[in-house]
Amino acid sequence: MATKVKVLGVWCSPFVFRVVWALKLKGVEFEYIEEDIFNKSTRLLELNPVHKKVPVLVHDDKVIVESLVILEYIDETWPQDPLLPQDPYERAMARFWAKFADEKSTWTKGEEKEDALKATKEVLEKIEGELKGKSYFGGENKYAYLEVAIGWINYLIPIWEEIASIQFLDPKRFPAITAWKSKFLDNPLIKETLPPREKLLFYLHERIKQREIDATIRELAETKLEN
Repeated sequence: MATKVKVLGVWCSPFVFRVVWALKLKGVEFEYIEEDIFNKSTRLLELNPVHKKVPVLVHDDKVIVESLVILEYIDETWPQDPLLPQDPYERAMARFWAKFADEKSTWTKGEEKEDALKATKEVLEKIEGELKGKSYFGGENKYAYLEVAIGWINYLIPIWEEIASIQFLDPKRFPAITAWKSKFLDNPLIKETLPPREKLLFYLHERIKQREIDATIRELAETKLEN
């Protein structure tokens, strides 16, 4: 009997991209279920009652949450084309850099432009150092854990740049990332899973507008309370 694999996700989430890419790279068939983060389904709340977030991986009756945890589960459950290196030190370093990128990528958390620019460039500098002299994190023509974990920056950073009118990724300053970015986005498997650029741009613009409206409402409410 074939195993059943399901992924609960949201079309624009880089954390969901990770899970989808890992499954596709390993040739694992799965059912994708789109969720609405503004109107969370009973199914999502039951499967992830702790965080109530996507992605969620369901493998037969087992439920796994948190994207980096899911990546390791996928890698161990379907060992073909391993993502994590075999060497314990290299494996630990891959986990470290993935976690570092997540913690420092603050632009999605509503940081001010200056703070976002500083944090993002810090991440890019570290990634540039790790990629220097290599085509991929996993070596020549080898997609590895870090490709899957942080590959979303190749698609989303140019969009953030357009929205914020800021240049994060200077090709002269980050030549290794620039070359990696082109190869990564040219991969047909990656291309087919990315959302339409204009749709994502519109969505992010609307989210920013709504956040500004919410902030104004809160400010007015606080002023009223003070008076």
